[in-house]
Amino acid sequence: MVSRRDFIKRTGKAVAASAVLGAGYLLADSQPDYPVEESSTPLILDHTTGGPELFKKLAVIRDDTPANLVEKAITALGGIGMFISKGDKVLVKPNIGWDRTPEQAADTNPEMVGQVIRMCLGAGASEVVVTDIPCNDPRRTFLRSGIQEAAEEAGAKVIIDPDTEEVNLGGELLTKWPVITPVMWADKIINMPITKHHGLSRITIGMKNLYGIIGGRRHQLHQSIDQSIVDLAAFAKPTLVIADCYRVLMRSGPQGGNLSDVKDVRTVVAGVDQIAVDAYASQFLDVEAEKIRYIVMGDKIGLGKMDLSEKEILNG
Repeated sequence: MVSRRDFIKRTGKAVAASAVLGAGYLLADSQPDYPVEESSTPLILDHTTGGPELFKKLAVIRDDTPANLVEKAITALGGIGMFISKGDKVLVKPNIGWDRTPEQAADTNPEMVGQVIRMCLGAGASEVVVTDIPCNDPRRTFLRSGIQEAAEEAGAKVIIDPDTEEVNLGGELLTKWPVITPVMWADKIINMPITKHHGLSRITIGMKNLYGIIGGRRHQLHQSIDQSIVDLAAFAKPTLVIADCYRVLMRSGPQGGNLSDVKDVRTVVAGVDQIAVDAYASQFLDVEAEKIRYIVMGDKIGLGKMDLSEKEILNG
């Protein structure tokens, strides 16, 4: 297996950006090196940082505004400088899957997204991109979720229709599959899921949110949804996971729509251990992490720790 940087170095520079990346990607100021040759060697994107001490920490912040919750969570983990360095190209990956309002709790809270972008840029990031591959119409979804407006006002570049490139993910189920191009040039990835019910995987938080980085016929993966979730989590390990538990969709997920299915929890759970974040946030859906197959599978192969007794819980 090779890292992102080694893979890019081996395959050389991209051909002209207008030919390869298409109009949707031209929102970026500059075009990075980009892999254009097919390879049988799996590409593993490990964006984790901070070492074992940070891995043990989990921030759980309650009862404040959405923007303050994420700021306090990041501060509790050591500050944005623990994750973002000057010059970093950052991908912020919210859940922008559904043509819903923030009150319906199907997409990540836009105020949280905006605050994370401001913090990244304040830490010296050269560029912050926000993107996703929605299930509903992309333009309506980005607009109605409030995320497009919040992200642009905060200074991010919003890519509504990201290009994809087929790469070898090296998974048990997911081998060669189309992946959005911003994932492959980002120096850091901040995964910003919303916590909600899911009809197939039971819950969707951080690990399942990575479905939005792949294109193609994603519905084909539903027959083995747990394995595909684990494959994605192993392929693109995020720098930080910030789980939006401000409004939690308790039923009728992942799309929702009925406000009676939404519970106000007013909490953020954040950490670098994606298994632990999902395990902790699952309790807000009244589900034991031990009963979520993909969490158990991810723990077993070493993606993180579901035993929260091993974590230092930080309350800000």
